[in-house]
Amino acid sequence: MAPTATTRAKTSAAAKEKKEKVFHPASRKAGQLARHAIRKGKLGNLATKRTQKHNTLADLYGFFFHAIPDEGVLSLEDLHHIIRDIWLTRFDDELEAEKSARRKGRPKSAKEVKLEELKLREAEIYRTGMEVIDLTHPPTVELFRRWDQKEVAFVQLLRFIRINSTNPDVVVVSRPGKHASIVESTATPEGEAMDVTEETRQNTPSTMLREPLSRFSSTMMTMDDVPR
Repeated sequence: MAPTATTRAKTSAAAKEKKEKVFHPASRKAGQLARHAIRKGKLGNLATKRTQKHNTLADLYGFFFHAIPDEGVLSLEDLHHIIRDIWLTRFDDELEAEKSARRKGRPKSAKEVKLEELKLREAEIYRTGMEVIDLTHPPTVELFRRWDQKEVAFVQLLRFIRINSTNPDVVVVSRPGKHASIVESTATPEGEAMDVTEETRQNTPSTMLREPLSRFSSTMMTMDDVPR
């Protein structure tokens, strides 16, 4: 027997009532839904921050990868030059274009504000101490040349130093390098201390130190840290 108009109306009304069911704010179900929404929001924010961090690192590492000389290594003076005159000025043209496009008396655009803040922040980091890949260290440069420009984790095996614009002659080895080729190149004679901290030993799996370069391959990461 075909459903009558009255039956269909009742079914539709029941479905609508079920769909639009609202829980009391103090009920257990409402609390569960609220906690689920909060957790989902937090996880989404964490994922966004991780992506932004990876993109920023990929951008920075890619820059230094292309700064590797055709032969040999960079001098400390060369390293300061590419940071001071190339890396820190990379958005100057865009910033100038934003200033030129702004009519007199008009507030700064969001892009201009972001570019100025980024420029000031990076200049302060360089002034107080900027951590960079040690392109003055032959074993590090040799290994870095073999990077596929995809896997950020591989770069973490290289040697890093901290330099600053206040005292350009001062160099601090912030991360001595984890890859076997770098560790072996800096090995000291028996009885002498090796420049590898306990933290480095704890944070570096022994198997990772000797992983082949083919282990480090993945999809290309987006290198898009430029404000839009």
